[in-house]
Amino acid sequence: MQSIDEAGVIVVLGTGGTIAGTAARADDNVGYSAAQLGVERLVAGLPAFAGVTYECEQVAQLDSKDMDFATWRRLALRAAHHLARAEVHCMVVTHGTDTVEETAYLLQRVLAPDKPVVLTAAMRPATALLSDGPQNLLDAIAVARTPGARGVVFVMAGKAFAAVGLRKTHTYRLDAFAAGDGGPLGMVEEGRLRRFRDWPVGQPPLGAGLVDRDEADWPRVEIVLNHAGADGTVVRALLAQGIDGIVVAGTGNGRVSARLEAALDEAVAAGIAVRRSTRCAFGAVLGGADDVPARDAGLSAVQSRIELILELLAARRA
Repeated sequence: MQSIDEAGVIVVLGTGGTIAGTAARADDNVGYSAAQLGVERLVAGLPAFAGVTYECEQVAQLDSKDMDFATWRRLALRAAHHLARAEVHCMVVTHGTDTVEETAYLLQRVLAPDKPVVLTAAMRPATALLSDGPQNLLDAIAVARTPGARGVVFVMAGKAFAAVGLRKTHTYRLDAFAAGDGGPLGMVEEGRLRRFRDWPVGQPPLGAGLVDRDEADWPRVEIVLNHAGADGTVVRALLAQGIDGIVVAGTGNGRVSARLEAALDEAVAAGIAVRRSTRCAFGAVLGGADDVPARDAGLSAVQSRIELILELLAARRA
């Protein structure tokens, strides 16, 4: 069990989500409006810690199903700004659950921070009889303050997860996330982290400057799903509209039907970047299954999409 570092400034960035949501009735856990409360109000109810100063900033106020490139850009730039401040010990980001696995992966790849950046969320609104948000936020702060903490981590329902491989696996229950074959980074127990795995380090940071461009200049990358009867019509429609990249969420080990593969071959011939992932909840795609280039990193399809977006952005910068 790792102890808590008692010093430093904790920056809490708010982006909205269910954790900041409200409903008309305390027993309504689904008919709520997300992103109604400011991050300062969320932090105000937390206990005080000796030597700790909170700084709150509302980066965005949205339901994370509506997450977009502009908000990602703003969040990455504000996170980089605060991480560069010597007095900032760690950072916490409040977020919605719908797209947090994408945001966490983006921040890890762009920032790969030496200081901890801990995202947290909630499955119930702040007005619920038994809201999970306050405990999740408190646990996130505990993980962020753990000595030696680094990298982008997600904390919810008493578990800490590395950003890479993070997945939302349930629509309703409080314990809605999993981390693939490696399991969680650790458990938060009475304000202390019991760590099972090393802190995330990953590849060298790409730098927040990579995403510092207008939303319209970001590459368009879409996800195409393989399924029974998949015939490539969606791929050809995307080609007609103009597309920069495609991630195909194949069946099993990233497999695609013959007709879908033919359409993907057409996309590659047209200069479109194509990457292979899987629609399976867990497991890496192993190379050699077909001719579509594979990303053998155990990423979900949505995280593979982030990786391809960043790859294309880097190519444009070069």
